[in-house]
Amino acid sequence: MRALDVSTSWMASIATLGRGMWMAPLGPRPTGRLVLYEFEGCPFCRRVREAVCMLDLEVELRPCPKGGERFRAEAVARGGKAPFPYLVDEGAGIELYESADIVRHLFASYGTGSPPWHLLSPLTFLGGVSVGLWRAGMGMRSLPSKAPTQPLALYGFESSPYTRIVREALCELELPYTLHTTPMGSARWRDVRERGGKAMVPYLIDRESGVEMHESAAIKQHLYATWGA
Repeated sequence: MRALDVSTSWMASIATLGRGMWMAPLGPRPTGRLVLYEFEGCPFCRRVREAVCMLDLEVELRPCPKGGERFRAEAVARGGKAPFPYLVDEGAGIELYESADIVRHLFASYGTGSPPWHLLSPLTFLGGVSVGLWRAGMGMRSLPSKAPTQPLALYGFESSPYTRIVREALCELELPYTLHTTPMGSARWRDVRERGGKAMVPYLIDRESGVEMHESAAIKQHLYATWGA
């Protein structure tokens, strides 16, 4: 099963042509928190995460898989409706639906203007849709879990097949976490190396459990053993 898990995640990364692996030109940094309500299997949410990685941003993710009860109601209470993704940019005082609008806002505020064409292209979007087919719905539906008292933290980048495996588990368990994006060229690779002894992602920090670890298989096992119900 591990071989199948990894191979299909690699195929999903190939389908998206590595988007979210490299940084775009950067602009000012956020002055407040970025909070994103989303779920892993959603192609519109994936588009926003790609933009977040390209802009080397840190964002608090509140997973809202289908059937989830931990953050879906919170998102509806804030925005008045249920579509995802839903971004809260506290520093800018802006809350947005619609992935294209969110991407444009992120690049206008934290990049150097307009987003690259491929992020909003319909053809590119179809490649993102194929990720869900390769992953057979992983990260789409909620599983019973216990709620942590403080968010976890994850270092990784969108197109990393191993980071995807961890994000799917975090989403299914509805575990809130801070995504410290690490696209190629990001200074956060140094943080990962200093904390974990090697520059490799994914890297999970679970402060409540006193655990910091590399390796997607070990992280996934830890998440389900610790937080699964």
